[in-house]
Amino acid sequence: MPVLPGDAVRVVMTKWGERPHWEFDCRLLGTDEHGDWLGIAAGTRMSRPGATYVAPTNQVGLVPPPGPEAERGWLATFHDVGGPVRVYVDIATPPVWDGAVVRAVDLDLDVVCGPTGRVWIDDEDEFADHRVRFAYPDELARAAMDSCDLVHAAVRGERAPYDGSAAAWLARLGDLLSH
Repeated sequence: MPVLPGDAVRVVMTKWGERPHWEFDCRLLGTDEHGDWLGIAAGTRMSRPGATYVAPTNQVGLVPPPGPEAERGWLATFHDVGGPVRVYVDIATPPVWDGAVVRAVDLDLDVVCGPTGRVWIDDEDEFADHRVRFAYPDELARAAMDSCDLVHAAVRGERAPYDGSAAAWLARLGDLLSH
């Protein structure tokens, strides 16, 4: 059965080698040309082995749309005003829908736009370490670096969907939560 707007969704991220990573529940808000938008309410608990994080503000997640796999190696999160960052993009294997579950393998690299608008790549050291320690195949490592470069350029250039496209979805989430 297809997942419809308003339906509960679970995001399950693993690390390479089937090691567990972040998991959390959210709701499908809808779909547009940028992909599937997920509503993550303030107070949502996100957990991974050894850590829990509670979302301090509303957020919307974005699962990239169907297309060339080389352009889909990420999961983005856009934070409401007052969040710790504006945009946080996990570089990952291309996400797949498994019923009402979104699955991807987090490949360590992150593209972040902070509250002041500064954009940077985070966890390059972790990627370099894990690439060796967990024997990332060369093709996987290249795909992660290529995705990181594409996403970094898009966020820095404020190109869609990093151009304010998330604002309407954050507003939709706010409307849903107020009813």
